[in-house]
Amino acid sequence: MENPINVATAPKTGTFQMRMNPQVRQEAEAVFARYGLSLTDAVNIFLQQSLNESGLPFLLSPENAEYMKAKAAARLKAEIQKGWESVQTETDWVDEKDAYRMLGVEE
Repeated sequence: MENPINVATAPKTGTFQMRMNPQVRQEAEAVFARYGLSLTDAVNIFLQQSLNESGLPFLLSPENAEYMKAKAAARLKAEIQKGWESVQTETDWVDEKDAYRMLGVEE
């Protein structure tokens, strides 16, 4: 997407209506209220995450686990490739011990 939409800052000029069970709405509002969110806020967060992911921001079923693993592996591979491509000289390399130290991880 060329200019990603930020749901939090985008003008709110449209409306959306949906039918739902009143008890479901009440329980959902209580869940979101614990986080300081309205139902509208929660829906907007869901929409933003869907845009960020270019899909649903959660698994629908166990069958989707393999798809999500493949998607994560593809992202990792792309990031690794960017790393390889960013190396210009031998001094750009970071050895493993320095990498652990920089990340604050004990070996």
